Amino acid sequence: MKLVRFGPAGKEKPGLIDADGKLRDLSKKVKDIDGAALAPATLRELAKLDPRKLPLVKGRPRLGSCVAIPSKFVAIGLNFSDHAKETGSPIPEYPVVFFKSPTCVVGPNDNVMIPRDSTQLDWEVELGVVIGRTARYVEEKDALRHVAGYCVVNDVSERDFQLKKGASQWSKGKGCDTFGPLGPWLVTKDEIKDPQNLAMWLDVNGERRQRGSTKTMIFGVAALVADVSRYMTLLPGDVITTGTPPGVGMGMKPQQWLKAGDVITLGIDGLGEQRQKVVPFKGGRS
Repeated sequence: MKLVRFGPAGKEKPGLIDADGKLRDLSKKVKDIDGAALAPATLRELAKLDPRKLPLVKGRPRLGSCVAIPSKFVAIGLNFSDHAKETGSPIPEYPVVFFKSPTCVVGPNDNVMIPRDSTQLDWEVELGVVIGRTARYVEEKDALRHVAGYCVVNDVSERDFQLKKGASQWSKGKGCDTFGPLGPWLVTKDEIKDPQNLAMWLDVNGERRQRGSTKTMIFGVAALVADVSRYMTLLPGDVITTGTPPGVGMGMKPQQWLKAGDVITLGIDGLGEQRQKVVPFKGGRS
């Protein structure tokens, strides 16, 4: 299944994409695409539905994040061997774990906002893993049983915040508002035969910046779920974003950074595409 959330920000409804690519309303079946909906028993019931009997959604409504705001948005750094090489970093012995703030989550085609004082705004196409079953001290051989599905993530990053102002902790540069587009849809794991064989790409203003594959991940999806579950309990609806292939702005010579007006497009085989426009910071102190 391809599960989506559609409608105005903060008022999204659950839906699914049928075999013809049409959006169907699921709001009479589940309240949201959240931890409750992603439980194995609920997913099995949803899979039994005939999409043709669900209400057809007319027009082209905004798509929200494909999963409701998670309790945890866990991110993995330097997890592609070719990306580690382009940044001059050693291959990690263990997964590098940091956090993106849940408040950074937005829809797949929402604007990316340049934070106040930003000078080094960067892009990262990543495979997102959505948890469907509580995971605590999970063995790697059992880890994929705890996965509900997968999605595209843009791990938007501010490198000055991350590497200089973060004082060795990356979260300052990863959790700003709009830094976590998720979607367009959550694809349940039964539709993805091998999460370690997915092509990935990202363009800026129509020019290819990233091209890679989950084949070059240092730690695969199962290994990551198992590792993270040793240090924190993963709950249904939580998201793990698994690292990026080469081609980020920080790794270019000379380095290149996003600016207002730029358009980012990105996608992963079988998981759909995103499109974001970069816009200036708006707002004041609360």
